[in-house]
Amino acid sequence: MRPYRTVLPILFALLAGLIFILPAAAQEDSQLTLRMSRDFGYAAGNDIQGTFSLKAAGPEDLSRVVFYLDGETLGEVTQAPFNLRFTTDVHPTGPHTLSATGYTTGGQELHSNEIKVDFVSADEGWQTTMKMMIPVFAILFGVLILAFVSIFLTSGKQKNLPPGTPRKYGLSGGAICSRCQRPFAIHFFAFNMVAGKLDRCPYCGKWGIVRSLPIDMLRAAEAAELEDALQGGGGVAQDEQEKLRKDLENSRYQDDI
Repeated sequence: MRPYRTVLPILFALLAGLIFILPAAAQEDSQLTLRMSRDFGYAAGNDIQGTFSLKAAGPEDLSRVVFYLDGETLGEVTQAPFNLRFTTDVHPTGPHTLSATGYTTGGQELHSNEIKVDFVSADEGWQTTMKMMIPVFAILFGVLILAFVSIFLTSGKQKNLPPGTPRKYGLSGGAICSRCQRPFAIHFFAFNMVAGKLDRCPYCGKWGIVRSLPIDMLRAAEAAELEDALQGGGGVAQDEQEKLRKDLENSRYQDDI
């Protein structure tokens, strides 16, 4: 068999594929895509209420887009980005259809996909939002209570820790109390805030926003609290100083043995 008899059918098949693929690709590139995003308000499924934005995207030579609500002109944008903001409250409640038509510099007219929505009243949107948020708030409140209880329970175990004792600060890291200047491990259940974590010092009981500090600063604070305790400084309560001194002496005696 001659080679060209095998190659020719393959070439014809490739050409036929290109004939069908290229127009389809060109048609896909020339489509106008319409999307909607929420700026402020309520959205659940097809139900929406508040302020939203329509965004049209098409070919590079897109020069003008007209947006429609139920076939009536909602607005027109003549330069990129082709976005249009609208408010549902100025339109009747109920089902509506959003669409757009784009025009290119070459005179081509492009029609977008349709978006089906239901405009609801502000009262209905607010009531539905509250029904959705109540379980979320209940869960957050439960987690917050669990965090506080866990912090109180673990704080009691560390309150009598002798000054200078090396700590294990764990995954959450360690912080230094702004009142007693003693370093402590940030509790795993500490409530996350914007500036840090809301946590309680296990030694003096002070609540505050704390952030994880480098380990060298924490070790320096351990050494500082030991020095302060030995010198009778104000970082440790006066009625506990004698007990701390005895604990330190006992620990040294046990190490010598």
